[in-house]
Amino acid sequence: MAQEYDLVILGGGTGGYVAAIRASQLGLKTAIVEKGKLGGTCLHKGCIPSKALLRSAEVYATAKKSENFGITVGEVAVNFTKVQERKEKIVEQLHKGVQHLMKQGKIDVFEGLGRILGPSIFSPMPGTISVEMNNGEENEMLIPKNVIVATGSRPRTLPGLEADGKYVMTSDEALVMEDLPKSIIIVGGGVIGIEWASMLADFGTEVTVIEYADRIVPTEDKEVSREMQRAMKKKGVKIVTSAKVLSETLQKGDGVTISAEVKAETKEFTAEKLLVSVGRQANVEGIGLENTEIQLERGFIQTNEFYQTKESHIYAIGDVIGGLQLAHVASHEGIVAVEHIANQNPHPIDYTLVSKCIYSSPEAASVGLTEDEAKEKGFEVKTGKFSFKAIGKALVYGESDGFVKIVADKETNDILGVHMIGPHVTDMISEAGLAKVLDATPWEVAHTIHPHPTLSEAIGEAALAVDGKAIHS
Repeated sequence: MAQEYDLVILGGGTGGYVAAIRASQLGLKTAIVEKGKLGGTCLHKGCIPSKALLRSAEVYATAKKSENFGITVGEVAVNFTKVQERKEKIVEQLHKGVQHLMKQGKIDVFEGLGRILGPSIFSPMPGTISVEMNNGEENEMLIPKNVIVATGSRPRTLPGLEADGKYVMTSDEALVMEDLPKSIIIVGGGVIGIEWASMLADFGTEVTVIEYADRIVPTEDKEVSREMQRAMKKKGVKIVTSAKVLSETLQKGDGVTISAEVKAETKEFTAEKLLVSVGRQANVEGIGLENTEIQLERGFIQTNEFYQTKESHIYAIGDVIGGLQLAHVASHEGIVAVEHIANQNPHPIDYTLVSKCIYSSPEAASVGLTEDEAKEKGFEVKTGKFSFKAIGKALVYGESDGFVKIVADKETNDILGVHMIGPHVTDMISEAGLAKVLDATPWEVAHTIHPHPTLSEAIGEAALAVDGKAIHS
């Protein structure tokens, strides 16, 4: 029997379930169709499990240098089985929390694969959802007034470097490794690749990163990239940039061997395993888009600023539309889409106000324009930079590498971008994000009295440094 809803959401990941909660708050009868587990990639194959592993790696690395803090311990070793058990426990606790939120919001959850049908006896417009239930029961038919596609993404692979789970992995397979490899080649030095490089190096794995661009984390400010490369090399990570991996040279057997063109020279690399980290592709197959007028570009669903597709009653959010493929972005896109459906007149998202984070050790975080981007847009810029080496709390904490950098408009004095690398900067970037939202100037940030001793003092000092007034430099 067909069931009617105000809104049906395809995908119960971060974007999907947050959209469902907001819809419930607004009184919309809502259902989620999820073929896997509520929480999606972020909870089960991305943000949370990877950060749990990173934390264990951080604790291990800290324990090995405990003598620096005056603490003598016995032999320090990694029990990777327990590392994985801790990760799974955290994921399961959060999964139960999401399930509770769905019950609390009276949101119906259908466990199965949802497909959008074309015009039918149920509706003159495409949008009826057929759900192929995971339990093998008869398909459910859902008739919504509106649909949100939030099917997320999966790791992109390279031809010839498809994951086999034994020698070649993506982050999906790496997250469930039973044992740590002695050595690994990571193809891709972007955010995910560098997080894995940092984690595995801290666990004691010999790591080689091969990056096509001329620097790692190439979307970050150049000074952050340079500092990150220095930090990774300090850990023992081998960084190879301006390198084109030759997939056809891959050999498997006693580990993996692969070649790459590095500045017109062919070099060979060997390791126990290979991790492919070259971005993510949208999950658009098998969900019935061919039954609609929805348009794709470079494999991503095209929408307007309120996330409507060419079918005005069908919206799309999160990784499936490209852009900033971040969980917190998907959540806010979901809220905007739902509020548009409910005629709440939401403000479109300004993506220059979105904070981005890298959870390596050291961490990196940024919001707004890099110095180069600002110059390319025609701004005459001034910058302020302050090192954590002059911050008491960083020295106390035992991690003083890195800095905070602020890019400002010389003419208006507005902050254009803030870039950080160092201890706990992913927890500090929200101050910079708020400064951007409020269109603040470095003077205003500098006159926010930052408590002492804290890591956040670096933000205030960097703001003063924009006008050459830093106190402790």
